[in-house]
Amino acid sequence: MSDARIQGYARALFEIACAEGTLDEVEDELFRFARSYESSDELRNALTDDQVPAEKRQAIVEDLLGGKATSTTTQLVSVVVGSGRGRDLPAIVDQLVERAAGSKFLTVAEVRTAVALSDDQQARLRAALENATGTSISLKAVVDPTVIGGVVATIGDTVIDDTVRTRIDQLKSRL
Repeated sequence: MSDARIQGYARALFEIACAEGTLDEVEDELFRFARSYESSDELRNALTDDQVPAEKRQAIVEDLLGGKATSTTTQLVSVVVGSGRGRDLPAIVDQLVERAAGSKFLTVAEVRTAVALSDDQQARLRAALENATGTSISLKAVVDPTVIGGVVATIGDTVIDDTVRTRIDQLKSRL
Protein backbone atom coordinates (compact mmCIF):
# COMPACT_ATOMS: atom_id res chain seq x y z
CA MET A 1 0.00 0.00 0.00
CA SER A 2 1.19 3.49 -0.68
CA ASP A 3 2.64 5.59 2.08
CA ALA A 4 -0.25 8.04 1.73
CA ARG A 5 -2.82 5.30 2.36
CA ILE A 6 -0.91 4.00 5.36
CA GLN A 7 -0.77 7.56 6.72
CA GLY A 8 -4.49 7.95 6.02
CA TYR A 9 -5.42 4.80 7.92
CA ALA A 10 -3.11 5.75 10.80
CA ARG A 11 -4.61 9.24 10.97
CA ALA A 12 -8.15 7.84 10.97
CA LEU A 13 -7.35 5.29 13.70
CA PHE A 14 -5.66 8.03 15.74
CA GLU A 15 -8.66 10.35 15.43
CA ILE A 16 -11.11 7.60 16.40
CA ALA A 17 -9.05 6.64 19.47
CA CYS A 18 -8.79 10.32 20.47
CA ALA A 19 -12.53 10.82 20.03
CA GLU A 20 -13.18 7.75 22.20
CA GLY A 21 -10.79 9.09 24.84
CA THR A 22 -8.79 5.86 24.85
CA LEU A 23 -5.72 6.81 22.83
CA ASP A 24 -3.08 5.54 25.27
CA GLU A 25 -4.77 2.19 25.81
CA VAL A 26 -5.67 1.66 22.15
CA GLU A 27 -2.19 2.64 21.00
CA ASP A 28 -0.60 0.12 23.38
CA GLU A 29 -3.02 -2.67 22.41
CA LEU A 30 -2.55 -2.03 18.70
CA PHE A 31 1.22 -2.01 19.10
CA ARG A 32 1.17 -5.36 20.93
CA PHE A 33 -1.22 -6.87 18.37
CA ALA A 34 0.97 -5.70 15.48
CA ARG A 35 4.07 -7.29 17.06
CA SER A 36 2.14 -10.56 17.60
CA TYR A 37 0.95 -10.38 14.02
CA GLU A 38 4.52 -9.94 12.75
CA SER A 39 5.84 -12.86 14.77
CA SER A 40 3.11 -15.37 13.86
CA ASP A 41 3.04 -16.76 10.33
CA GLU A 42 -0.25 -18.52 11.08
CA LEU A 43 -1.98 -15.33 12.23
CA ARG A 44 -0.53 -13.28 9.39
CA ASN A 45 -1.67 -15.85 6.82
CA ALA A 46 -5.16 -16.10 8.32
CA LEU A 47 -5.68 -12.33 8.27
CA THR A 48 -4.23 -11.69 4.81
CA ASP A 49 -5.54 -14.65 2.79
CA ASP A 50 -7.76 -13.21 0.06
CA GLN A 51 -9.46 -16.61 -0.26
CA VAL A 52 -10.87 -16.20 3.25
CA PRO A 53 -13.98 -13.99 3.24
CA ALA A 54 -13.63 -10.63 5.00
CA GLU A 55 -16.31 -11.61 7.53
CA LYS A 56 -14.28 -14.69 8.53
CA ARG A 57 -11.07 -12.62 8.92
CA GLN A 58 -12.98 -10.14 11.06
CA ALA A 59 -14.39 -12.98 13.16
CA ILE A 60 -10.83 -14.21 13.76
CA VAL A 61 -9.88 -10.74 15.01
CA GLU A 62 -12.92 -10.59 17.28
CA ASP A 63 -12.18 -14.07 18.67
CA LEU A 64 -8.56 -13.12 19.36
CA LEU A 65 -9.15 -9.70 20.87
CA GLY A 66 -12.68 -9.94 22.27
CA GLY A 67 -12.52 -9.46 26.04
CA LYS A 68 -8.73 -8.99 25.97
CA ALA A 69 -8.67 -5.55 24.38
CA THR A 70 -10.92 -2.53 24.31
CA SER A 71 -13.83 -2.67 21.91
CA THR A 72 -12.25 0.27 20.07
CA THR A 73 -9.06 -1.70 19.42
CA THR A 74 -11.00 -4.77 18.30
CA GLN A 75 -13.14 -2.70 15.93
CA LEU A 76 -10.18 -0.81 14.49
CA VAL A 77 -8.22 -3.99 13.72
CA SER A 78 -11.39 -5.56 12.33
CA VAL A 79 -11.91 -2.62 9.96
CA VAL A 80 -8.32 -2.74 8.68
CA VAL A 81 -8.41 -6.52 8.17
CA GLY A 82 -11.93 -6.45 6.71
CA SER A 83 -10.92 -3.83 4.15
CA GLY A 84 -8.15 -6.11 2.87
CA ARG A 85 -5.32 -4.09 4.42
CA GLY A 86 -4.12 -6.79 6.83
CA ARG A 87 -0.68 -6.90 5.22
CA ASP A 88 -0.21 -3.24 6.06
CA LEU A 89 -1.38 -3.51 9.67
CA PRO A 90 2.11 -3.24 11.26
CA ALA A 91 2.98 -0.18 9.14
CA ILE A 92 -0.37 1.45 9.93
CA VAL A 93 0.05 0.78 13.65
CA ASP A 94 3.64 2.05 13.63
CA GLN A 95 2.43 5.29 12.03
CA LEU A 96 -0.33 5.55 14.64
CA VAL A 97 2.20 5.05 17.45
CA GLU A 98 4.45 7.74 15.97
CA ARG A 99 1.49 10.11 15.63
CA ALA A 100 0.35 9.46 19.22
CA ALA A 101 3.87 9.98 20.59
CA GLY A 102 4.26 13.15 18.55
CA SER A 103 1.00 14.52 19.95
CA LYS A 104 2.62 14.23 23.40
CA PHE A 105 6.00 15.54 22.18
CA LEU A 106 7.63 12.14 22.70
CA THR A 107 9.97 10.02 20.59
CA VAL A 108 9.15 6.32 20.21
CA ALA A 109 11.78 3.85 21.39
CA GLU A 110 11.09 0.21 20.54
CA VAL A 111 13.02 -1.98 22.95
CA ARG A 112 13.49 -5.71 22.39
CA THR A 113 14.49 -8.01 25.24
CA ALA A 114 14.46 -11.77 25.77
CA VAL A 115 12.21 -11.49 28.83
CA ALA A 116 9.54 -9.04 29.92
CA LEU A 117 10.84 -6.01 31.78
CA SER A 118 9.40 -4.97 35.13
CA ASP A 119 7.92 -1.50 35.51
CA ASP A 120 11.04 -0.42 37.41
CA GLN A 121 13.34 -1.75 34.68
CA GLN A 122 11.27 0.02 32.01
CA ALA A 123 11.43 3.29 33.96
CA ARG A 124 15.21 3.03 34.37
CA LEU A 125 15.69 2.11 30.71
CA ARG A 126 13.45 5.01 29.62
CA ALA A 127 15.51 7.38 31.78
CA ALA A 128 18.78 6.07 30.33
CA LEU A 129 17.50 6.42 26.75
CA GLU A 130 16.20 9.92 27.45
CA ASN A 131 19.60 10.83 28.87
CA ALA A 132 21.40 9.35 25.86
CA THR A 133 19.15 10.97 23.24
CA GLY A 134 18.19 14.20 24.96
CA THR A 135 14.51 13.66 24.11
CA SER A 136 11.48 12.45 26.01
CA ILE A 137 10.78 8.81 25.20
CA SER A 138 7.65 6.71 24.75
CA LEU A 139 8.98 3.22 25.51
CA LYS A 140 7.49 0.27 23.64
CA ALA A 141 8.83 -2.98 25.05
CA VAL A 142 8.75 -6.15 22.96
CA VAL A 143 9.70 -9.62 24.19
CA ASP A 144 11.88 -11.19 21.50
CA PRO A 145 13.39 -14.61 22.34
CA THR A 146 15.96 -14.22 19.55
CA VAL A 147 17.66 -11.48 21.58
CA ILE A 148 18.93 -14.14 24.07
CA GLY A 149 20.23 -11.53 26.54
CA GLY A 150 20.58 -7.78 26.72
CA VAL A 151 18.62 -5.07 24.94
CA VAL A 152 18.15 -3.72 21.43
CA ALA A 153 16.64 -0.23 21.34
CA THR A 154 15.48 1.39 18.10
CA ILE A 155 14.82 5.12 18.21
CA GLY A 156 14.00 6.40 14.75
CA ASP A 157 16.98 5.43 12.58
CA THR A 158 19.26 4.87 15.57
CA VAL A 159 19.82 1.33 16.85
CA ILE A 160 21.46 0.77 20.22
CA ASP A 161 22.45 -2.88 20.39
CA ASP A 162 23.62 -4.03 23.81
CA THR A 163 22.92 -7.73 23.41
CA VAL A 164 25.03 -10.65 24.48
CA ARG A 165 25.44 -11.67 20.83
CA THR A 166 26.85 -8.25 19.91
CA ARG A 167 29.24 -8.26 22.85
CA ILE A 168 30.53 -11.71 21.85
CA ASP A 169 30.97 -10.56 18.25
CA GLN A 170 32.90 -7.51 19.48
CA LEU A 171 35.14 -9.75 21.58
CA LYS A 172 35.76 -12.04 18.60
CA SER A 173 36.79 -9.11 16.43
CA ARG A 174 39.21 -7.86 19.09
CA LEU A 175 40.87 -11.25 19.33
